[in-house]
Amino acid sequence: MIILFGLAGSGKGTQGKALSEVFGWKWLSVGEAIRQHGGYEEIINNGGLIPDEDVIRLMDKQIEKAEDEGFDVILDGYPRDKVQAEYIMDHMAAKVDGAIILEVPKEELYQRLALRGRDDDKERASIDKRFEIFEQNIYSILPLLEAKNIPIERVDGVGKIEEVTKRLINVVKQMNPDATEQENDVNGDDIERSYGE
Repeated sequence: MIILFGLAGSGKGTQGKALSEVFGWKWLSVGEAIRQHGGYEEIINNGGLIPDEDVIRLMDKQIEKAEDEGFDVILDGYPRDKVQAEYIMDHMAAKVDGAIILEVPKEELYQRLALRGRDDDKERASIDKRFEIFEQNIYSILPLLEAKNIPIERVDGVGKIEEVTKRLINVVKQMNPDATEQENDVNGDDIERSYGE
């Protein structure tokens, strides 16, 4: 299990999907799970975060389903805060191979989000609030991972999608020496060729 962190627009979604195709793992995006579940639009559009217990329940179901089907997973945007990280560390720390933080300068993130054009990406104040929440949370999450000796790597998220993917593949192979490149896409669709989450 790999945990993928990054600010909105950093390419987590695009890269998470790419890695899942490369390694034959399941890409599990908290943002995607929340959007599919529905009912949280107002919170999201105001830059807020979904209650922890809801997120944990949604992601638990997805992780359990993927594991039941025999897949390892890439967690995209989960855990988002200390409560969720504590839950993962208490219930599945042994399964976590490592955490990767995709780093992209904020000015580039603003440009990417403008191009993405989702409703929750239109207001600069909402974007800044999401950035601020992420930055506060990541500093409370990382010590929990470090306490369990989970490797944490920062990866440059700037460049062509394929270049960033290659950097990530190398890091994943270091974290999980059993990770092998696959022929088939287990997620049933092509890599989204635009920067997502």
